[in-house]
Amino acid sequence: MNLKDDSYVIYMGTQNFTEKHYKDNEGWLKISARGKEFRMTAEQVLNHLLPALAGIKPNLTIKVEHNKEDN
Repeated sequence: MNLKDDSYVIYMGTQNFTEKHYKDNEGWLKISARGKEFRMTAEQVLNHLLPALAGIKPNLTIKVEHNKEDN
């Protein structure tokens, strides 16, 4: 089973929007609620996730999906 960071997709959002974060061959990619693509560093991904995980922004929801295929 592949447990590397490129085998996960992270969804973050509220009732009104959802952003998608995942890692491809070039690095981390954010797909905005409007479908725009933004390249991100791992630190930027963490800076988006940590406030929601810490409860500072309680209206944000986080969902993580694992791609079960070996990459």
